[in-house]
Amino acid sequence: MAEQMKPSGIDWIGDIPDEWDITKVRFVTKLRSEQGFYNSDDKYIGLENISSYTGEYISTESEYDAGIYDLYKTGDLLFSKLRPYLAKALIADDCGFCTGELAVIKEYNGDIRYLFYYMLSDGFLKMVDASTYGAKMPRASWDYIKNLQIPVIGKAEQQAIADFLDKECGQIDSIAADLEKQIALLQQYKKSLITETVTKGLDKSVPMKDSGVEWIGKIPEHWQKTRIKFEASIIGSGTTPDSGNSMYYDNGEHSWIQSGDLYGNDYIYETEKQLTNLAILECHALNWYIKDFVVVAMYGASVGNVAISKIDSFTNQACCVIKLNEKNDNRYLFYFLKAAQEEMLLKAFGGTQPNISQVIIKNLNFLNVPLLEQIEIANFLDSKCDMINEMLKSKKDQYDVLIKHKKSLIYEYVTGKKRVKEVQ
Repeated sequence: MAEQMKPSGIDWIGDIPDEWDITKVRFVTKLRSEQGFYNSDDKYIGLENISSYTGEYISTESEYDAGIYDLYKTGDLLFSKLRPYLAKALIADDCGFCTGELAVIKEYNGDIRYLFYYMLSDGFLKMVDASTYGAKMPRASWDYIKNLQIPVIGKAEQQAIADFLDKECGQIDSIAADLEKQIALLQQYKKSLITETVTKGLDKSVPMKDSGVEWIGKIPEHWQKTRIKFEASIIGSGTTPDSGNSMYYDNGEHSWIQSGDLYGNDYIYETEKQLTNLAILECHALNWYIKDFVVVAMYGASVGNVAISKIDSFTNQACCVIKLNEKNDNRYLFYFLKAAQEEMLLKAFGGTQPNISQVIIKNLNFLNVPLLEQIEIANFLDSKCDMINEMLKSKKDQYDVLIKHKKSLIYEYVTGKKRVKEVQ
């Protein structure tokens, strides 16, 4: 017999079982609003201690100053109001202190595990996220969250749903964690391969000497240490036309690289935004760069990222463009800068958003390698990295499918689209 359903009146929830009802979160929960004095011997939960979507506690080496902090107790549900799209929630298995960015729910009329899954469902998180305020640190208010709707379900069914999701999501999380480890190992192998090859070459039989640079180590005896500025024909950047003028970007015809275009991309074949002729006419600080050139993100979320542009393009001021002279191969530079990324970031300046200046990039240590060897190294790394990238893509695709399935599973059961057999 088909399940009898009725409209919930909530768009993202849709239809619910006929015997379910809808209420507001504030009618079925109570917040803990207790504080105490924390010292270094106590347990403290910050947002970095909560794994996204899994509710697992992550141990870190973070230290916190002694002082007055929010309390949580065993069985409380901690839900992050800061950047809710990160899906951070945790059911406490002990007592301790936590950041004020977490709403501490001490009571719930039902199985708190059901509430945990409900608050991590995609639709609920999107509602909370849409309410956030603050550009750099978007956070939601509990006054808003508590007025969101939640199904009213018998405790026995809540427990059955939670038991089912604990089992199914636990299996998914285990497989996903294994895939994450495989991805991390592949990424580490790729990084090590690039560093080893650009600093040691392909012929392991040649005599070696000390480069005098710690991260580079020994290099082939016939190579020489130099600096990027001595091997470059172009080192430059661009600018950003008035960001408030949409006429500069709408229906643009000219590629314009921003630091975000380097995020996760080794090669740039297209840009997120294109400049119009009007922008080019009114902005005199734009430089047009001819492919192929290397781009380094100097600040922003992509700081330190490196890519090769396969298109002619303008750039914004957060991008440093480098093109080597005819004695060098730009692909070798690309791989060298990949290996030097940590060194660049160590030299960066600034607070929470570190900056890498053109001066830093110009003065980075580089290696004077015969052109033929640079080409051979670049060809070798192109081939090897293509294979690694294919494996990474396959693993990431598998991971994405798992997470999508998990999200769908949570949604279907917390909203009653699917029922646990034992309670039907």
